[in-house]
Amino acid sequence: MRIFKQLSLAAVLVGLCFQAQSQSSAQDIAAYPNRPIKLIVPVAAGGNVDIVARAIAEPLSKALGQQVIVENKPGASSLLGTNLVAKAAPDGYTLLAHSTTFVTAAVLLKNAGYDPVKDFEPISVTCQIPMVLVVNPEKIQARTLKDFIALSKAQPKALAYASSGNGSTGHIAAELFSNAAGVSYLHIPYKGNAQAMVDLMGGQVPFMFDQVSTSAQYALNGKLFALGVTSKKRSPILPNVPTLDESGLKGFEDSTFNGLFAPAGTPPQIINKLHQEVSKILKSPALVKMFMEKGVELVASPTPQDFGIYIASQRERYQELARTANIQAD
Repeated sequence: MRIFKQLSLAAVLVGLCFQAQSQSSAQDIAAYPNRPIKLIVPVAAGGNVDIVARAIAEPLSKALGQQVIVENKPGASSLLGTNLVAKAAPDGYTLLAHSTTFVTAAVLLKNAGYDPVKDFEPISVTCQIPMVLVVNPEKIQARTLKDFIALSKAQPKALAYASSGNGSTGHIAAELFSNAAGVSYLHIPYKGNAQAMVDLMGGQVPFMFDQVSTSAQYALNGKLFALGVTSKKRSPILPNVPTLDESGLKGFEDSTFNGLFAPAGTPPQIINKLHQEVSKILKSPALVKMFMEKGVELVASPTPQDFGIYIASQRERYQELARTANIQAD
């Protein structure tokens, strides 16, 4: 009998302990945030992911009453910083700012170390950046998408395109285009976008798919010719360049995205609070104008769940493309 009494007492104590922990946890969530938040950017400073993250961090700090500190953790094709957040405590104090690479790296790299659906809680997409098909005007005489496709079909696999590497957004856009248009090309992967762009303008390669934000300036000054953008609507910085959809590839769309994530298990109250504040920031007229001039469209997900559905659909899309086109990242 004494044993049962001891067990009963122990059960009561355990129950009280769990109750106290539960109350403490609820209080922590209600008080969130009560200390600084780290926003991890898993790539080097200066790119779109870093610029958008820093633009959001300052007003988010004011809205939350705690400093949001951007920390760049580049390395291993963004895997270093991404896995750091995946393994962080799910308390809302370590967040991740990432891009389309968040999904593609997990799909195309053999040992990415994380699952973009299972290991993270989506907060919100922060922006969309369309790709643009740009050609060297001296190497490619076509000035419409129809003529470019006809030229491509007349000499299958004779035309080559550049990208910033195997599995990059430019590589993926080109493969999606190849499938949609029924054409084949030779892929020349570079170790980075800068050298690929230099060789494109120099005539070593005739065309490539690149983000509008980096190629628009060359299209506007005549060094490159833009045949079409990959978004459903035209880019405001290239208003005279048609979309691939309106040029004949009906339904084609392949915009890249940036977004915010938290470790899996982060309480929904915290996720919803972050989503609410970030959504307000992304509607700021001054920020919208500033980024629109760069070819970057600021946009928030209607809900975190919507962003999660999008991430899952993109993973399926890239898994299928990796199988059919035999794509592997470097």
